[in-house]
Amino acid sequence: MKPDWIYIGTPPVSHAALSVKAITKGLNVLCEKPLAHDAKDGSVMASVAMDSDVLTAMHFPLLYSPSVRHMMELVKMGQIGQIKRIELQTYFPHWPRLWQQNPWIAFREQGGFTREVFPHYLQLMYRMFGQLSITSHQTVYPEDETLAETSVLAIGKTVDDIPVFLNGISEIGQQEELSYTVYGDEGVLKLRNWSELSMAQKDSPFEILTSFKSVKTLAEECIAAIKDEEALLVSFDEGLAIQKMIDILLT
Repeated sequence: MKPDWIYIGTPPVSHAALSVKAITKGLNVLCEKPLAHDAKDGSVMASVAMDSDVLTAMHFPLLYSPSVRHMMELVKMGQIGQIKRIELQTYFPHWPRLWQQNPWIAFREQGGFTREVFPHYLQLMYRMFGQLSITSHQTVYPEDETLAETSVLAIGKTVDDIPVFLNGISEIGQQEELSYTVYGDEGVLKLRNWSELSMAQKDSPFEILTSFKSVKTLAEECIAAIKDEEALLVSFDEGLAIQKMIDILLT
């Protein structure tokens, strides 16, 4: 029996070989993020997929979160006015996290928070604002050349010249904190720790939003796609755009 989808949830360095093997056998592929170990491998994956009749998708769960979709809709409707800046702040007391110990995630070859966490938010920015460009960045690595980055600071912009600021740091004296903030001239939206959405308006404090419409899960979208129904999926092409940004940040 032919499976509807193959899920590739292995370490990034193996994504390309496994995806290409599945695609050449005519199998639809759902791949874990990031797309690949680097943009070179990612380009091979995207090219092979484009030349085939299979479906591709990536595991970016933020896109299937009710609070995130509400955030996207509020921005699209102009509820916070003209967008002035986009920021991502990520703070990790430990990397790898204490609950996330495995043989590869601490190491420079294919681990680090820039590959593991940043892609979720870069993909969200891409969906909300289009292609991003990194104009300057500073990435700090430990003395041990095998270990992943400990700090990333970057400035960029969207296709509409909205400034983007990216900040990631590990091995610091606080609890883990992730925030994705969109600043408008009439209000601000902040997504904290993956799912907590709050909104502020001029001269008013942030208020946590709790009422959201239900949305399809990634699994439901994958099922819709194989039925030739409209489906919200992140293709390998889109994943490659994110991979290219990751590669820049890690240089």
